[in-house]
Amino acid sequence: MNTTDSSQHDSAPQKSRVIQRTPFFYGWTVLGAATFGMMMTTPGQTLGVSVFLDPIIADLGVSRSTVSLLYTFGTLAGAFSLPFVGRFIDRRGPRVAVVAIAGLFALACVFMGLVQGLGMLLVGFLLIRGLGQGSLSLVSLHVINLWFVRRRGFAIGLSGLGMALATAFFPLLIETLLGAFGWRGAYMLLGGLVAVTILPIGWLLYRSQPERYGEVPDGRVKRGETAPVVDEYNATPGEAKRTPLYWLFIGGDVLIAAFGTGLVFHHYDLMAVGGLERVAAAAVFVPFGLLTAAGNFTGGVLMDRISPKILLSAMLTLQAAALVTAAFIVPALLIPYGVMLGITQGIKGGVTGSVYAYYFGRQHLGAIKGFAITLSVAGTAAGPFLFALGKDLFGGYVSTLLWSALPVLLLAVVALLPLKFLRPPERGGVDRSKG
Repeated sequence: MNTTDSSQHDSAPQKSRVIQRTPFFYGWTVLGAATFGMMMTTPGQTLGVSVFLDPIIADLGVSRSTVSLLYTFGTLAGAFSLPFVGRFIDRRGPRVAVVAIAGLFALACVFMGLVQGLGMLLVGFLLIRGLGQGSLSLVSLHVINLWFVRRRGFAIGLSGLGMALATAFFPLLIETLLGAFGWRGAYMLLGGLVAVTILPIGWLLYRSQPERYGEVPDGRVKRGETAPVVDEYNATPGEAKRTPLYWLFIGGDVLIAAFGTGLVFHHYDLMAVGGLERVAAAAVFVPFGLLTAAGNFTGGVLMDRISPKILLSAMLTLQAAALVTAAFIVPALLIPYGVMLGITQGIKGGVTGSVYAYYFGRQHLGAIKGFAITLSVAGTAAGPFLFALGKDLFGGYVSTLLWSALPVLLLAVVALLPLKFLRPPERGGVDRSKG
């Protein structure tokens, strides 16, 4: 189905003083605000939760496997809400959605600080994963995709720079808060940080499609001119799900989400097995964050130039290499490991942040991407439990890490094969012949 979303041009453009007073293309303002929104998902990301893991285990007196299982169930339960969140964003727009999501996420962080038992911990994981890692990420990436089409990869790449800064420095910030206020106080303070930053920023700066305001994606319309219609393929959620290409990228996203999250969730334990102390283990997030930034920006830029399937294969190959390296980690491999893991996550951010809009358009993006993120978040739930279970069964991580690398490598090869059923759907306007 080849359609153009012309409904947004049927009425006079809406007025926005913020957009009208911005002396440059407003999409750059949206990009900056959404990038900050991505950064503030960290308290609900595995990267942030992993810093709290050992203090939570010690305080509640439970095993690592038990906490991993609760994390799995909480993440899965939170993921099931994302298709509904995506449709809510499509109906109400990103401005209303980000306020609701950020407010609830701030309260979820406060709730984490009040956890007293396993039942409350399960609910806490459900809330911070569904609202932070899932919903706040979804609405922030969504609003960027609305304002950029031909420069979408570049814009997503730039947003990854901010997220990489969070990756590099948030763990150190959380460690500092833990030392000063304990893990409960630290989580409550993070909730306050969310409430006073992205909630008002989202209300002030997030906006729906630029066409609604007389603008056009990627650049401003000159005074007196009419915003041209962007001719793009807009698939329905059902049409996207019938496309093998959709499932190829979901499959890659799920594998990297599962195994990458497993590595980060058990990072300190994995590094301890390799003879690294906690401070040294935390230091790996600096090269990890910097390379995530480089990979995200490079991946985003390349999304505008080469087939996303090539980038998918590259990130899967690096993920497999990181899994094998983690199985035999020693101090000398710490930096190469951080480099591989960082570049993998960086390219993943650049690709998955824009590939669904790239192939399937903006009209139903919330629902299409919401379903994809549901499965991705489900993958993040499976990885930590799989690695913890493997350690319990085999007395270590090596076997699980090596077996995990196999399906990752297999999909990397499939992504490069010239298979007819993996060709992109037909579309008008925007050239996707390289896809």
